[in-house]
Amino acid sequence: MQSLAKRCSSPPQSECGGLPVILLCLAVFSCYLTVGMPLPVIPLFVSQVLGYPDWIVGLAVGIQFFATVSTRKFAGGIADNQGGDVALRRGLVACSLAGFTYLAAAWLPTGPAGKLAVLMLGRLLLGVGESLLLTGGLAWAIGLAGPARSGRVMSWVGMAMYGALAAGAPAGLALDAAHGFLAVAVVVTILPLLAFAALIGVPKSPPNKTGASVSFRRVVGIIWRPGLALGLQGVGFAGIGAFVSLYFVAEGWSGTGLTLSAFGVAFICARILCGELPDKFGGARVALAFFVIEIAGQAVLATASHMGLAMTGAALTGFGCSMIFPALGVETVKRTPSESRGTALGAFAAFQDIAYALTGPVTGTVAGLYGYRSVFLIGTAAALCGLAITVPLLRQK
Repeated sequence: MQSLAKRCSSPPQSECGGLPVILLCLAVFSCYLTVGMPLPVIPLFVSQVLGYPDWIVGLAVGIQFFATVSTRKFAGGIADNQGGDVALRRGLVACSLAGFTYLAAAWLPTGPAGKLAVLMLGRLLLGVGESLLLTGGLAWAIGLAGPARSGRVMSWVGMAMYGALAAGAPAGLALDAAHGFLAVAVVVTILPLLAFAALIGVPKSPPNKTGASVSFRRVVGIIWRPGLALGLQGVGFAGIGAFVSLYFVAEGWSGTGLTLSAFGVAFICARILCGELPDKFGGARVALAFFVIEIAGQAVLATASHMGLAMTGAALTGFGCSMIFPALGVETVKRTPSESRGTALGAFAAFQDIAYALTGPVTGTVAGLYGYRSVFLIGTAAALCGLAITVPLLRQK
């Protein structure tokens, strides 16, 4: 391990992937359970326990992403100037603090307003932690494996993220049903601390100081097209995360946790089967193909007549969303100088964060007027727009 660390302290080599990247992904998986476990529980807690309307439910889910997008520049700067490992570890601490605030929200002997305020604080902390976690994890992993394998590395990190969502959603619902929101909060507090154990022995990520960094505004100008397409892709996932549980309740269906698992399992299967496609065939081509699959999934969800069709739509959405992030990420990496790679990855992910932040309250308002199916019609339209924006990338080298 020491010899590997010594080799990885020099410019990245392909041999610096493998086991260190796998261990890093295990840490990401453990910490992303703090996102997955509360995801289907918080809408139920805010709606059924605290008694707030759908637009507040959407806000409680989406406010995390407002915090995430506002700290992407900060996280990217830490990754570029101090190393991705520093950014990731700070993210673990922030995610654990978010769990602690969930504990406080469950314990406080106050009315619904006080509990909601503390819960919102926790969502903000989780947003900061997620920003540091994802930006730091991607920068660290690409630093170990090399930019030529960026698509594959993003696929691995994505599998860890969505594997945690797939496992976390039913686990969170089961824990909440058996022991209440307090039990979910305890587990969410502990998990990020356990992630530190997976990082023992993983070589540090050297800062990117090979040249003058590019300003954040310039970076956004370089990567806006793949970033905007990514954000439009994220509307479908955000709609599922925020409202699929309430959609199933309204339709009288069971199996919300299994539906989220279907999304996550399909996502992981796509990464396993297709993870190397962006590096081989180009990110734009792969993104276009998977946008078509996401569009089909959202349309099926919007028109489902029974639970089985809804689960199929969620699975198609997961399979489609799966490869869009690494495919467009390859387009982002190849357009950005290495000394600003962390900032570029942070800016790229910020487009998705904006979509997540806006989708909750906007679709929650629409759902209050037209029902929960309208959420997935919006996701269908957004994915169609993302496909259209991606087409010009085929002509850009």
